[in-house]
Amino acid sequence: MNQDRLRLDLAGLAEEVTPVDLRDRALRTSRRLGIQRAVATSAAALVVLAAATGTALAIRPDGQGAVPAPAGPSVTSTWPPVEVTPTPSPSDSASPTGSPVKPASVLGGTRYYLETPASTKARIHAVRGSSDQVVYQISSAPTGCESNTITVSPDGKRVAWVQDSTDDGASGVLMAGTIGKPGSTKLLEDVNCLGARPLVWQGGDLLMVHKKTQQSVLFDLAANKRVNGDPGQETDRCWSADGRWLAAMGEGSKPYVSDGTQSRQYSYTPPKDEAAHWDGWRAQSVSMDGRYVAVGWQPTDVSREDGSFAVVDTTTSKVVDLPGKGEIWSIMFTVDNKVIVTRRTGISVLDSTFAPLATATKPTTSGVLLAYVP
Repeated sequence: MNQDRLRLDLAGLAEEVTPVDLRDRALRTSRRLGIQRAVATSAAALVVLAAATGTALAIRPDGQGAVPAPAGPSVTSTWPPVEVTPTPSPSDSASPTGSPVKPASVLGGTRYYLETPASTKARIHAVRGSSDQVVYQISSAPTGCESNTITVSPDGKRVAWVQDSTDDGASGVLMAGTIGKPGSTKLLEDVNCLGARPLVWQGGDLLMVHKKTQQSVLFDLAANKRVNGDPGQETDRCWSADGRWLAAMGEGSKPYVSDGTQSRQYSYTPPKDEAAHWDGWRAQSVSMDGRYVAVGWQPTDVSREDGSFAVVDTTTSKVVDLPGKGEIWSIMFTVDNKVIVTRRTGISVLDSTFAPLATATKPTTSGVLLAYVP
């Protein structure tokens, strides 16, 4: 092939080729890719929005956006409630060392104590946790009727006592007040103020007292009147905190418990080495089911005696073996089925089966435990 022929053939081929602008092609390709990415991004956003609102959407294959869903019943999407886990307070959290924090006190209610009067004022303290407040004050002489009769209702709402009269401290006027409020009301005259427990509560409103003539009177403090009917000839009465179960000495000085529909007798023999110093024993507290009674000594003089030292099972007449060590001062059955055992060394809190629950500290103002309200 000669050189002239080759040049002519190449020139003819060049005339048949169409020039291509590569820059324009690159720009078009870039725009097309950008549109596709935008459509894909919009479609993804619509899918997320549809999931959040419960709406069905269809995406056109040609990238022109969403089309309406076919006609049909509307659907309302209900979100489940969000469960929020409360942030534990420092008292509920574990300590930095990983050891668990002590649980809240099982004796979280209010204890009412009578501070033994040292001068002319008897004070009732409300003790709750670390708080100790004087909630009522009564003018009183250390040896007068007041100090021997002051009592708080099992619900912690009322206080009652006998105010001295003119017969050398043997009787007086029955008075009542409201815990936390000043003032008092006269209820009944010629009320006896001598003996171990001259005033005994039956629930939160009814109070058993004795007239100077030894007649028993059941008085309704809420209605400010005597309850009609003979309250019976039992002695040494004591009721459970809700006023349902009665423990008393019946005919022939036989101890029994009753809720009005059922009754059972039991027996108890106090320790012989102590009996000579006392004038017998009596029930001081009754469990909510009437099965157990806490017993204490009767004094040989005319002063109050709130202490108790043993628990008797009225179904078997057996003494309950209480856990703990130290001399027992008093035992109280509470309305929430706990047992508060006050010892010389401190306070033990037991459950209804007498299993230990916790211990508590006695108040600095040493006195008689009158009531406990959960």
